Amino acid sequence: MELQKRLLAQQPATPPPSPPASTNGILSASDYNGRLDEIRRTEYPQLKTVFLDHTGSTVCAASHIQEFAAELMTQIPANPHSRHVESQWTQARIDHARDRLLAFAGTSAERYAVVFTANATAAIRLAAEITPIEQHGEFCYTRESHTSVVGVRSLAADQGVHLRPIEFTDIGEVTAPARCRGTSLLAYPAQCNFSGQRFPLNMADTVSKLYGSTSDTHVPWWVLVDAAAYAASSPLRLDAHGAGPDFVAMSMYKIFGAPTGLGALLIRRSSVPFLRTKRYFGGGTVAGLTFDQPWQVYRSDIEARLEDGTVNFHDIISLHHALDAHANIYDSIDMVARHARAVTEYAVRELRALRHRNGRLVCEVYGHTGEPVFGPTVAFSVKDRAGRYIGYMEVERLAVMAGISLRAGRFCNPGAAQKWLCLSAPELMKHASLGYVCGDDHDLVDDKPVGALRVSFGAMTSIEDIDQLVKFLLYQFRDYNMSGSAISRLPIDTMEISPTALSVNAQVDKVIIYPVKSCHGWTVPSGTSWPVTRHGLKYDRVFVLMREHSLLPMQQKQVPNMALIRPRVDIDKSTLVLDAPGHESLEISLRPEDLKLETTETQVCSTRVRAVRVRSDRISLWLSSVLSVSCYLACEPRLLESGANTPHNSCYPDKSFANKAQILMVTQESSRQVEQWIAEDAAPDDATSRIRVGPMQYRPNIIVKSLGTDMIKPFEELKWTLVHVDGSRFAVAGPCRRCQMISIDQESAKKLKEPYATLARRMRVDGKVVFGIYLNATGSLLSTTSIKSGATINAA
Repeated sequence: MELQKRLLAQQPATPPPSPPASTNGILSASDYNGRLDEIRRTEYPQLKTVFLDHTGSTVCAASHIQEFAAELMTQIPANPHSRHVESQWTQARIDHARDRLLAFAGTSAERYAVVFTANATAAIRLAAEITPIEQHGEFCYTRESHTSVVGVRSLAADQGVHLRPIEFTDIGEVTAPARCRGTSLLAYPAQCNFSGQRFPLNMADTVSKLYGSTSDTHVPWWVLVDAAAYAASSPLRLDAHGAGPDFVAMSMYKIFGAPTGLGALLIRRSSVPFLRTKRYFGGGTVAGLTFDQPWQVYRSDIEARLEDGTVNFHDIISLHHALDAHANIYDSIDMVARHARAVTEYAVRELRALRHRNGRLVCEVYGHTGEPVFGPTVAFSVKDRAGRYIGYMEVERLAVMAGISLRAGRFCNPGAAQKWLCLSAPELMKHASLGYVCGDDHDLVDDKPVGALRVSFGAMTSIEDIDQLVKFLLYQFRDYNMSGSAISRLPIDTMEISPTALSVNAQVDKVIIYPVKSCHGWTVPSGTSWPVTRHGLKYDRVFVLMREHSLLPMQQKQVPNMALIRPRVDIDKSTLVLDAPGHESLEISLRPEDLKLETTETQVCSTRVRAVRVRSDRISLWLSSVLSVSCYLACEPRLLESGANTPHNSCYPDKSFANKAQILMVTQESSRQVEQWIAEDAAPDDATSRIRVGPMQYRPNIIVKSLGTDMIKPFEELKWTLVHVDGSRFAVAGPCRRCQMISIDQESAKKLKEPYATLARRMRVDGKVVFGIYLNATGSLLSTTSIKSGATINAA
């Protein structure tokens, strides 16, 4: 709490320092006897940021990778289905890995079998396929189940099984003998991956006692426990739970960070005789079969019978070294559990202590109160000083810029998300009908969050990691007001800006087009009049880069090197020339009749847009070589040379591949204001303060500058509703919402913190980070409309 008292006593004057490469744990009772700092330094040198997404995947230890690599250099792992020396050695390593994993889970081969799978999801599906559910039986899954468990309902429905989503507290009633309908399956998580809430592992024993099972029968209810999230920070101790679950699904990378291609289904051996025979059988699972008759004999041991094809023997060998490293570093999973519990308690306490100056909470933490036990996963939302929710996508973007890795969304857990966020099924179905999908930018719908933020902690998480998170939240969101615009807090007298006056002392400084969406821009030569069509500036975003079988255009956010592709338009030849470092120039015709085209579709900001593939190996190979990503070029023929002013097609929007509107305008004055803020907020030794962040960083189409002494005020453009450029009229469609893409240096393609981090603190409108305004051309004389540098700007 001392940290909270110090930080809440005063508003930070400068941003928090960048997270150190290694931080020291200060938990007196649970930092592995004072070894946490040394552990992080030697075993996790990759922790250059504050990593708080361990439920997603934890971090692998250096000694694990080093020892695994050393073994691969001295041994020859081979297909275990062969009979030579290397094959037999590999099989022995596989068998030993099963025993060691069972020991880690607190049991032995006498009670459980280990079937290796691709991941926990594959383990869950396999369990569902081999459970002998009867047609009149039930598949029950609890609210906190991961999507991978909920997905079993499709398999169950195909068999005519009754589906029953339930609360965990209803298990006793649902499984009671008086209402038994036949052989059924109950599935639940040991730990909710949304809130961290934990559930007892002894439900199979509880159900078994209701029916008094014997060795030659199985109770009507089979029990599947999803332990993927739980096993990383708590001992399973399967032998301590009486009868124990029939199935336990595990994921190796959730526990050890690697290997990522390995999961396991633990099957209780006393349940094996009652399993349903799998319909599909692969290589290695049968002891004999015929080609021309439907006859096969399955292998007797359950592991070989269920592991289709060759197991991932490289990853299984890696598992040995993961177990070794875990034991050498932490001694036992109990030590990890102790540490994770202490870190979680500290994090929850600090997040709940965050307050605005008016006393309201900054964070709404979901769960972690009362009787239920919670693991090292904390879901929360951020609120402004009036108690309104702030969009989780905005928080996540800012966290990335601050070097903090967390998770945002619904975390593939629909039931828990509906519970904690008070979302009904009809609401979610309505959102989907509007085109809102999990992972897009629609984080608030009717001022209500449709997802949350999640931080989760691992064996190597330190108290300083939590402190960095708290400092970030305080610095960015303390006393923030979601209503209205941040312009009211700017160092200018907004009363001097008349909403009806025309500003005449301004002109166009530059006109820029981006022929290929998300690639570098091309500045129209000074004094050249550039046509405006109903779709926007001629040739602006007429092309996109696409991956095979993807509906979404490639973006610079995901592929920063797209900034290195520099276009230039040869007006006389009607060609587009692309240049890139280390590559010869690529020339592309801007006449659709010269291109071999193939119609497809794409989406830009959830809007359906027609895209036509340019069938050219020459072009595709050049682009793929520059970006080291297999891709192709697509276009909208209406936007090219002969189709710039073709009749409107109502099936598609009247704009190019631009995100929201035809043209983006920014001002020199607003850009300089952001540069000033960056310099003011930066520490004296921060190189960021010396970085030039000019208006081109915002990827505008038009840059405006003042003329004379009557200067445009910073962000005055946010109050404009109409812009005249040499008599041509443009309607203002609103402010441009910004993302981390503006922090990719357009010359080097390097990812930076600025200017997004500063804009996020200083320039939010209705909770969204904005810079610049969108314009749409109006009027009926589009065929004669053009823009050039030096043109006079009038705005109202």
